[in-house]
Amino acid sequence: MEKDKVFAKKINKKFEFDDAVASVFDDMLSRSVPFYSEVQKLIISLILAEQADDKKVLDLGSSTAKFLLDLHSKMETKMQLKGLDNSQAMLDRAGQKCQAFGADIVLELADMITYNYENEDVIVANYTLQFIRPIQRLELVKKIYNGLNDDGVFIFSEKVVFEDKKLDKEMIDIYYEYKKEQGYSEYEISQKREALENVLIPFTIKENIQMCKDAGFQNIDTVFQWANSVTFVIKK
Repeated sequence: MEKDKVFAKKINKKFEFDDAVASVFDDMLSRSVPFYSEVQKLIISLILAEQADDKKVLDLGSSTAKFLLDLHSKMETKMQLKGLDNSQAMLDRAGQKCQAFGADIVLELADMITYNYENEDVIVANYTLQFIRPIQRLELVKKIYNGLNDDGVFIFSEKVVFEDKKLDKEMIDIYYEYKKEQGYSEYEISQKREALENVLIPFTIKENIQMCKDAGFQNIDTVFQWANSVTFVIKK
């Protein structure tokens, strides 16, 4: 796995999921997202607890297909796995990995905002909604709600902000300290923060919950939180 050094040099553009990021994305996730591996295992366990033949699992922003490949390696039934991403660079990497592992996973270049969700059983979005413009986010979640079967589940993880500004600052500091412990320099952290400004726009936990309620969901729970990283499980 190639090591993430994308922000070790001067970056003069906003963050995007291009070839440079795709080539190191697995390492970036493991070192930038607290407890990423544990959260993925948790989500996979929830899906496997109710696995069945032909059950559909759709991953939004599937990137290099790591989550779907991990799920594929553990499932005991023939679930239908599909990943959507709007980055061809990510899909190219994902396709190579799926081929190498002989995994029957469908990958599609698509815009999740305009995608036609239909008869979905499980929809997963790992740190994906935060990259959707706030003005479009509710409409997307409404489409997800309408595209799920009656007993469908929407699972998503997000970076969040806190209403208490002092607490929010403390959580950000704790998160940056975490990144330093993973080997990122202060320069790399600063560069990435600047590149993500106005690209990654997080909501509060309350705003995420209200968004899901406004979309039609009633059963909304959080199953994981560490500092400003939260995982939600929403049942239709």
